[in-house]
Amino acid sequence: EVQLVESGGGSVQPGGSLRLSCAASGFTFSNYEMTWVRQAPGKGLEWVSRINSLGTTYYANSVKGRFTVSRDNAKNTLYLQMISLKTEDTAVYYCAAGQRCDGDSCYVSRYVGYWGQGTQVTVSS
Repeated sequence: EVQLVESGGGSVQPGGSLRLSCAASGFTFSNYEMTWVRQAPGKGLEWVSRINSLGTTYYANSVKGRFTVSRDNAKNTLYLQMISLKTEDTAVYYCAAGQRCDGDSCYVSRYVGYWGQGTQVTVSS
């Protein structure tokens, strides 16, 4: 059974930091490109970042320079370090495997690949 479990979300003030984790099981984690996707209130899915099986990273322009994606294959875990958070970063953050990506662009779909349940990130004063 494939399982992706996000954690680390919470409520912070603008300028704050959070570190999200995604624990994977049920598939060969090290062979998969992993992706972070978010969904703000009333908005659609937005690709945030990805890291391929070799460790190469990519970011959406909206988070470039503020977010850092990494992975620990020995622990089957994906991470997203977020700093200098803005109110517009407020969203449910999902990790996903097997999305279609090319460079700094991804077509993300709930019906493609594997998805977690998400973790809430709220940035407000």
